Amino acid sequence: MGTSVQVTPLCGVYNEDPLSYLVSIDGFNLLIDCGWNDHFDTSILHPLSRVAATVDAVLLSHPDTLHLGALPYAMKHLGLSAPVYATEPVFRLGLLTMYDHYLSRKQISEFDLFTLDDIDSAFQNITRLTYSQNYHITGKGEGIVIAPHVAGHLLGGTVWKITKDGEDVIYAVDFNHRKERHLNGTVLESFVRPAVLITDAYNSLNNQPSRRQRDQEFLDAVMKTLRADGKVLLPVDTAGRILELILILEQYWAQHHLTYPIFFLTYVSSSTIDYAKSFLEWMSDSIAKSFEHTRDNAFLLKHVTLLINKSELDNVPDGPKIVLASMASLEAGFSHDIFVEWAADAKNLVLFTERGQFATLARMLQSDPPPKAVKVTMSKRVPLVGEELIAYEEEQNRMKKEEALKATLIKEEESKATIKADLPVGDAMVIDAGTTHTSSDAAVMHGDAYRDILIDGFVPPLSSAAPMFPFYDKSSEWDDFGEIINPDDYVIKDEDMDQAFMPVGGDIDAKFDEGSASLMLDTTPSKVVSSELTVQVKCSLIYMDFEGRSDGRSIKSILAHVAPLKLVLVHGSAEATEHLKQHSVKHVCPHVFAPQIEETIDVTSDLCAYKVQLSEKLMSNVLFKKLGDYEIAWVDAEVGKTESDMLSLLPLSNPAPAHKSVLVGDIKMADFKQFLASKGVQVEFAGGALRCGEYVTLRKVGDASQKGGAAAIQQIVIEGPLSEEYYKIREYLYSQFYSL
Repeated sequence: MGTSVQVTPLCGVYNEDPLSYLVSIDGFNLLIDCGWNDHFDTSILHPLSRVAATVDAVLLSHPDTLHLGALPYAMKHLGLSAPVYATEPVFRLGLLTMYDHYLSRKQISEFDLFTLDDIDSAFQNITRLTYSQNYHITGKGEGIVIAPHVAGHLLGGTVWKITKDGEDVIYAVDFNHRKERHLNGTVLESFVRPAVLITDAYNSLNNQPSRRQRDQEFLDAVMKTLRADGKVLLPVDTAGRILELILILEQYWAQHHLTYPIFFLTYVSSSTIDYAKSFLEWMSDSIAKSFEHTRDNAFLLKHVTLLINKSELDNVPDGPKIVLASMASLEAGFSHDIFVEWAADAKNLVLFTERGQFATLARMLQSDPPPKAVKVTMSKRVPLVGEELIAYEEEQNRMKKEEALKATLIKEEESKATIKADLPVGDAMVIDAGTTHTSSDAAVMHGDAYRDILIDGFVPPLSSAAPMFPFYDKSSEWDDFGEIINPDDYVIKDEDMDQAFMPVGGDIDAKFDEGSASLMLDTTPSKVVSSELTVQVKCSLIYMDFEGRSDGRSIKSILAHVAPLKLVLVHGSAEATEHLKQHSVKHVCPHVFAPQIEETIDVTSDLCAYKVQLSEKLMSNVLFKKLGDYEIAWVDAEVGKTESDMLSLLPLSNPAPAHKSVLVGDIKMADFKQFLASKGVQVEFAGGALRCGEYVTLRKVGDASQKGGAAAIQQIVIEGPLSEEYYKIREYLYSQFYSL
């Protein structure tokens, strides 16, 4: 039978929840995407928690929370320990996204689901791949090949191609066929007839205007507000679609010599742009060529100012301005605070460039009609002062003493156990640890060391030769180079040393400016103060689709072209999913699945695949012909078995039948027209056909849009009376192909 393939959605079907799917290929479990929402709701991760320990590998497709947000939490709490694969931009920008979310949450709550160290630890497991790189899984997944391809939605965004035994499983969610300022369109259309295609229905009911019209409407709305002395807030993601918006504004400001200030405000804004500057080879052809020819980096920003703290924005003189601030959901981050400040002014504009996540403030404001007033929670972290600070310090000191005492007692027990194990049983000098009474007074702290003293109630064991004090021999460990050095012995103990030297970004070479580092290393005792506010929404609210996803019409066209044998639909509202399912059954393929959460569907191919060995005796008689970069040949053989019971192709016992000539290749009629003209043949297009000389006509027949592509359907027909001219043109035509 064919390669066994099962798909189990863990989150993100029949709704717009984060994406997470388990794909099992011959028993090898691939977790494709590990997303979370801006609420960081642990309940949606329950299906993942039940299978996390069985996952063999993780594939990440995009660098935003919907696709990778749960990775640190899953690795810390859910038992996920598999290797992770992603492109370099997904790795770097995903790391910044998680840092930004953590810092935003930490400023307004006692966020404890994961820490910066957890983020570092999770991302250190990622193996980075380049586009079209075939990576061969080893061990349990032997024979599986994974390869990332361009998705076109976010920088580094991936369409995953998973191959085993010649059968392809394609995972393509949030793809975009349009070429944009900083990204090329997806290559999904280059895949034809895969065994399984997993894709989303998120945009299947939406249609979009042209890119030029959309950009112009966006700029018109922004300029109208600025010229009316208003301010514009764009709630954006950390390191995704924000890059396209920055280029739109940067180019327009440069062309029209505008002076209105533009600010990009996130905790990691400087790092985001630094990485964008270094990822030009992952961007559109126009950006890469521009840099090659003129060394002009599109992200050397001249009109956009990068900020990492809201206090910097508060110091800017009042007046019209544009602020691009995270988070897009308005649930936390700088965008939330700025919205509260600006919403009551009718001159201002809040411009949403993506649909808000379900049950968020952004989604509420995008409803029709939008609310006139909203209740929000304003939270901020303030330093502890007075009695609260004293109480905090006392509690910290108490905890440190308890930890020190606990460490001492553990050290004593380990030392006693070591002595008892090392010395002979009959040695009279051994003290029976079981008869020694331990008390909290037995350990007295002296600098960095602990001294053992004799206490009341000490009874020497009967086997001892004489009363003795407790003695623990600190035996040294040795290797080929001498005594092993313990670095802790040379560390100067200081109360705040562990905090003061906490590494930023772990060992993953992340770039951070001093402002971001100070935020991460801030250990000042603090608390979160919250208050409920009712905000009167008088500012303008506009939603424009800058999500960078293909619309419904394009999705249907692409699916018809790819024509998978089996189609699995995920991520989209129930209405959108059902709509695309009904369309696909009629126009794409008969096997369309839309599973529910934790529903496992079997999409194993109906075709049977067998492995056969080519015998040396057979291959010695095969005649290869050059075909471009390849060599091909006819093979006539019989199927037999080797001594190890493996199927093998053996030479025929009877003479092989004759083969008809085969022409391999595909030519364009326009190119052939130029070739004939160079040979002195009068040639012209007439009625969709190529008129050659006086009597001979060439035409292509067949429908290139049908399943299987042009190479499988189209034929070139040569018409005309048999004559010297006919045979001459036919010879020219054959010369454009490889013959076999």
